[in-house]
Amino acid sequence: GDWQPSFPIRATFYYPWFPEAWNQKGIYPYTNYNPTLGFYSSRDQNILKQHIAMMQYGNIEAGIASWWGQGSQEDTKIAGLLQAAAGTNFRWALYYEMESQGNPSVSQIHSDLVYIHDHYGTNPNFLRVKGKFVVFVYSDGSDACGMADRWKQANTVGAYVVLKVFPGFAKCASQPDNWHQYSPAVAEDQQGSMSFSISPGFWLKGTPMRLARSITRWNQNVKDMVASGAQWQLVTTFSEWGEGTAVEPATQWASASGYGQYLDALHANP
Repeated sequence: GDWQPSFPIRATFYYPWFPEAWNQKGIYPYTNYNPTLGFYSSRDQNILKQHIAMMQYGNIEAGIASWWGQGSQEDTKIAGLLQAAAGTNFRWALYYEMESQGNPSVSQIHSDLVYIHDHYGTNPNFLRVKGKFVVFVYSDGSDACGMADRWKQANTVGAYVVLKVFPGFAKCASQPDNWHQYSPAVAEDQQGSMSFSISPGFWLKGTPMRLARSITRWNQNVKDMVASGAQWQLVTTFSEWGEGTAVEPATQWASASGYGQYLDALHANP
């Protein structure tokens, strides 16, 4: 059968950007940290399987993979993510990023949802809630109820849509299936019973640190997230190395388990 996790679901934002993203703005490596697995490729099945094992160790049931549209380099890697999850109970969803750079039309969103459904949404390793394939949606600072309207109109293909919150979202006439916050410079954020997000730190390469790492604080954040009982319990992030928000193992937070202190805390608090 089609095994799927049930609420509450612990998921993490995942970035299949590599090796391309190791080199940005003329800087290599574009990170302040040293991943235990090195400066890897997101096309390497061995790496992907190790990532899934790491996430499962942290009781993470799903990855929300950054997706920049049909034919993008991220898009070409999604099949590999799904393949790596075969034979496990780990599931993948997508993070629709284009909403952060303008206002995709209803027809464009519909086209993308049809594409996601046809290429990935029916795969046994794709995340589904109530039989609907899961798509998280990023947004920009100017998005408001009009975004919710566009997504409501476009979603005629049975997607489970989780929009990013904005001021006044709860009063919009059009409501998606759920809401989340993506705010990696904030240690924890709760959106009622809908979602709870935690971030270990934020230090974008080449800029001042915005959220210092503290494993003591992180342990408390994890406990708060579990205690919230929120439907979506979100880790921001597994592997956004450029912004310094990763909980993936690194030499800077190595631990005896081999999984690193941040995943250790998630492991200890299922």
